[in-house]
Amino acid sequence: MKGIILHGGAGTRLRPITHTGPKQLIPIGNKPMSQYTLEYLTNSGINEIAIILGDIYPEKVREYYGDGSNFNCSITYINQGKPLGIAHAIYLARDFVGDDKFVVILGDNLIGESIEKFTKKFVDSDYDAYLLFSETSHPWDFGVAKFSNDGRLIGLIEKPKNPPSNYAITGIYYFNKKIFDHIKDLKPSWRGELEITEAIQSLMDSGGRIGYDIIKGWWKDTGTVEDILAANRLVLDSINSSIERINVQGKVILGKNVKISDDSKVRGPAIIGDNVEIIEGAFIGPYTSIGENCKVKKASIENSIIMKNSVIDTENIIIDSIIGEGSQIMNANSIKPKGIRLIIGENSKINI
Repeated sequence: MKGIILHGGAGTRLRPITHTGPKQLIPIGNKPMSQYTLEYLTNSGINEIAIILGDIYPEKVREYYGDGSNFNCSITYINQGKPLGIAHAIYLARDFVGDDKFVVILGDNLIGESIEKFTKKFVDSDYDAYLLFSETSHPWDFGVAKFSNDGRLIGLIEKPKNPPSNYAITGIYYFNKKIFDHIKDLKPSWRGELEITEAIQSLMDSGGRIGYDIIKGWWKDTGTVEDILAANRLVLDSINSSIERINVQGKVILGKNVKISDDSKVRGPAIIGDNVEIIEGAFIGPYTSIGENCKVKKASIENSIIMKNSVIDTENIIIDSIIGEGSQIMNANSIKPKGIRLIIGENSKINI
């Protein structure tokens, strides 16, 4: 059994953060989101993994994961370049897969449970494809399942105006090599992509055996800032560590060499990386992740992700925010003339 992680896509809805790196390296709970998908695979005993690279700083992915030895696996890199669809990315891995069964995971999809039982079920089955669905309140945003009255999977529809069910296809797909024959004859959709739902439908229509299961826990497709913050909350909710002292309360993970002044406070769930300073009356509120080597002075921060090497020195309250690596948010009270000074990236949204 082999694993494939899709690490491409433009991440346009996450600009300007994705101007400087792929969205799958955005940290959630102080860990790149694609590392969670890698761990889903390795924790299921899958140690031969291909990462399909896009054209947004792919060298950063290679630099972080290397040959996989630090993550208990062997990693092969395959370049996709432009985002031409999930099916196109999978087809590029046909030589890597060979005759083995394999699982494909989108590097920006997170779930709240192990895939070990699903992997075992597929390995022990004679399915040609095995899909995982999750119930959603907005199925029109996803590929969704169509079931018969007796519960058989009979179709897949991509982003339907009138969804036949509330069950969305998650970013986890199990296949054998038969899927490649159904990808090679695909034509690009109106989006200019090769759609994996069309390939699966073709496999189904030709008599292929398709199995499915429903994920019972949570599932997040992290395509927007709101989705990423929601995923961060879900991950932080799973923290087991609990600290109770004067300036740290609740479910909190503290890294090495963290300095919290007596007049500052951290209230969990939260995670604080190595070598972080929280000083001069700063308050880190629930559902906040602070990356390594950050300094927070005076500020109050809640429901936010602060990436590593950032400095926040302001008396303002920061909520529902993602602050990119190496950023500085400084106190302007002493600057004349008074006023708001902004450097805003493309497609940014601010509320002041």
